[in-house]
Amino acid sequence: MIAGWPEKNFWNNKRVLVTGHSGFKGMWLSLCLYRLGAKVSGISLEPDSLPNLFNFIDFSNVGQSIFCDIRDSNNLLNQFQSIDPEFIFHLAAQPLVRKSYINPVDTFSSNVMGTVNVLECMRSLGNLKAAVMITTDKVYKDHQIQQAYTENDPLGGHDPYSSSKAASEIVIDSYKKSFFVDHHVPIATARAGNVIGGGDWSEDRLIPDAIRAWENQDILQIRRPDSTRPWQHVLEPIYGYIMLAQQIAFNPEKAEAYNFGPDAASTASVRDVITLANNFFGSGKVIYDKVDEGPHEAGWLSLDITKAKHQLGFLPKWSLSETIEHTISWYKDLKSGQDAFALCNKQIDLYENAK
Repeated sequence: MIAGWPEKNFWNNKRVLVTGHSGFKGMWLSLCLYRLGAKVSGISLEPDSLPNLFNFIDFSNVGQSIFCDIRDSNNLLNQFQSIDPEFIFHLAAQPLVRKSYINPVDTFSSNVMGTVNVLECMRSLGNLKAAVMITTDKVYKDHQIQQAYTENDPLGGHDPYSSSKAASEIVIDSYKKSFFVDHHVPIATARAGNVIGGGDWSEDRLIPDAIRAWENQDILQIRRPDSTRPWQHVLEPIYGYIMLAQQIAFNPEKAEAYNFGPDAASTASVRDVITLANNFFGSGKVIYDKVDEGPHEAGWLSLDITKAKHQLGFLPKWSLSETIEHTISWYKDLKSGQDAFALCNKQIDLYENAK
């Protein structure tokens, strides 16, 4: 057994709340927690993309689903107190960089004040044992060099999404020091790299854009083929989050910020990812435009995951090729008529059994 690996005898019958459960990552996290025996409750907005993983999977088989805007503080407080969770994973957010340029006010209100509301609700709970607050690898100030970010690097953020997430890190740290020392509730933040996997149909994301184009026999247009990111399968950070929550419940001193990303070999360009995806898909045309139009996005981003490896025992399992192969096969199998819930469980089994 990997050190710190999620254990069923720990999670069985634990009351766990996932905010943002109707989203791509929230659904995968909820499924993993359900498989570990947790009593899962989810709070989020209704899905805003069609299709979406939430509608493919009957969440009533996984746990309790509640639609509530985290900016509605009164309603949110009532839901938190009714659920009375022992563990919280906070994922609810406006998660798209390009959308944050279109609607910055919504992005800041969701990602900053929404997090404030979640923390305020947490203060009212009597049985809370630990919380993991999910931010992003984009919280770091761009240091303009090709060097992986560590957790001690300065926070920043050029675009509204990145800066709102950096601001939420500061808010979380303030609440930890101001209110939760006396509550004895460990709170950690998790900064994950670019995640891919079956069931993501968000706009302006690389693999979903590719799947839409190739399934419709359209040409996929790539704007910035040389942009480099730390790509990882969604299950990698999901298991990192669960490991983190489990460990800080026993060792509160570990409740800090952690990067969750792939090994250095899986930090790759958009061109490399699309080349692999196209090979596994088996067809589909691609045009690399190499245009700089559109809002600013960092050209190079990588994470140093030494801290998560040493303190939590977190070890990435799948290579970039394996990650993309499993992702493309999920979409192809769904298109062929296979059940989404069964596909997710099959891939969770593959991941858990991987060396």
